[in-house]
Amino acid sequence: MTTPIDTQALVIGTGPVGLFQVFQLGLQGVHCHVIDALPHVGGQCAELYGSKPIYDIPGILCCTGLELIERLQQQIAPFKPILHLSQLVDSVERLSDQRLQVITSTGRTFRTPTLFIAAGVGAFVPRRIVLGGLADFEGTQVFAEHPAPERWAGQHLVVAGDADTALQTCLDACQGPQAAASVTLLHRRDQFSGAPELIDQMRQACAEGRMRFVAGQPTGLRTEAGRLQGLELLNPQGDTEWLNLDVLQTCLGLSPKLGPVAQWGLAMERKQLVVNTENFGTSEPGIFAVGDINTYPGKKKLILCGFHEATLAAFGAVALLRPEEKTLLQYTTTSTLLHQRLGIA
Repeated sequence: MTTPIDTQALVIGTGPVGLFQVFQLGLQGVHCHVIDALPHVGGQCAELYGSKPIYDIPGILCCTGLELIERLQQQIAPFKPILHLSQLVDSVERLSDQRLQVITSTGRTFRTPTLFIAAGVGAFVPRRIVLGGLADFEGTQVFAEHPAPERWAGQHLVVAGDADTALQTCLDACQGPQAAASVTLLHRRDQFSGAPELIDQMRQACAEGRMRFVAGQPTGLRTEAGRLQGLELLNPQGDTEWLNLDVLQTCLGLSPKLGPVAQWGLAMERKQLVVNTENFGTSEPGIFAVGDINTYPGKKKLILCGFHEATLAAFGAVALLRPEEKTLLQYTTTSTLLHQRLGIA
């Protein structure tokens, strides 16, 4: 990861607008790398609207968020973008040769003349329990990322949450060769937002003694010899009790965070990047912003508007990358060059 990656374009965000940005860059003959904080593509569209119907995508009567993401992935496949998932962009700085150096949370370094911010309302990061001292055990006994059986095999596991991921994690940890020594579901009350069938399975597992449910709000920690031993809870009756554990897996959903974008020195209004409407460039040459992250007079936060923005941003990038080239609008219906790039020649 210490060797910088040189690329013509770098896209931040794999939501629908970020994916369509990859497509439009590909049509212009610009290969790109793509970064996202989540371990999978889709962004807000997959996380918030994965199974919900969308009716305002041109030419598609109705599709779910996940179906739209799948179609966009098929569309960009000919351009072979390289994805870098499960990482945030930590810093962006201008190099002496005027390229942009981007460093991510994993230590990966990119150098690019064009950067496209398609981060929607921000990077989606896991919600965490806010409790003094708990962060000291992140990555060793406390995990907020996607659950993994190797973390809890043979351990006393506590899962915090009330939605599908929390319920499914408990059910998975109850069985199999990597089962936990014990499984406890922790939530502030005996009501859940998960799918009814998962709630039924969880209650059945509790009735059979394969796991248990504890209602309470964490208020403190118990540690010994540098290890987390348990959580202090305030139960619904207002009493304090202790919950012992070896591993704490939080499944509290995702929260959008604007993060370090706010420190990059770009012009902003109300936590959104100010852009022009010619090529959706920001106040910094070579940095474009498309989708919900940007603002301009008349801005509408619609996916189809983001598609339009990505198209003009791609042309803006070509003007920087190949300034000697005369701008020529070509059409996928007739252009042999575009057919070659799409792999259909």
